[in-house]
Parts: sequence; C-alpha cells; structure tokens
Amino acid sequence: VQLQASGGGLVQPGGSLRLSCAASGVVFLDMGWYRQAPGKQRELVATITAGGNINYADSVKGRFAISRDNTKNTVNLQMNSLKPEDTAVYYCNARSIITRVVYWGQGTLVTVSS
Repeated sequence: VQLQASGGGLVQPGGSLRLSCAASGVVFLDMGWYRQAPGKQRELVATITAGGNINYADSVKGRFAISRDNTKNTVNLQMNSLKPEDTAVYYCNARSIITRVVYWGQGTLVTVSS
C-alpha cells in the first residue's frame, strides 16, 4: 500500500495551492488530509469518507475544499485564501473501510509567506 502526495510549495498569503494524493494497493478507503506545523501536534484538516461525507477543521472551513476521484483512488485538497498559519507539512491519510487499517503518505510541505 502506498500513498503518494504532491502539490506542496511556497505561496504568498491569499494565494492558492492544490494537493493531490494517490493511493495504490488498496481500495474502499476513507481519505483525508492532516497537517503538522513546527512545534505542534498533527491535526485534522479535512476528511472524506468512501461514501462522500466530508468534514473540515473549523480553521479551514470556507477556504479549503476536499474532493476525491474513486476511479483513480485519489483525494485532492484545494486550498484558497491561504494564511501564514496554514504553513505545515500536510499528510495524506487513508483508512480501509474493510480492515480499518490506517495508512499515511510521506508529507508535503506547504509554506505561506510573503
């Protein structure tokens, strides 16, 4: 099982980035994104279940949008109106709805700075 994340980078405040994560080796997944800022614990950003139910952290509601493509087993995170406090390593997460095993991607760095 592998989760391959991409799309991080440096962006100015108010800008946008799109993260993508492709899962291989397993299907029927709840998927999501978490992030970890320097010196802080990893926190939930957004999740989307295999059935399409979505949950967002309060801090990103109205700015971020999570989506998935079940045909490609991918999950995306569109991040708009980025703030410096969104700076973190973003991790793709997936959980099999069959086995309940949790998988993590390698992380992709998002830096919001002028």
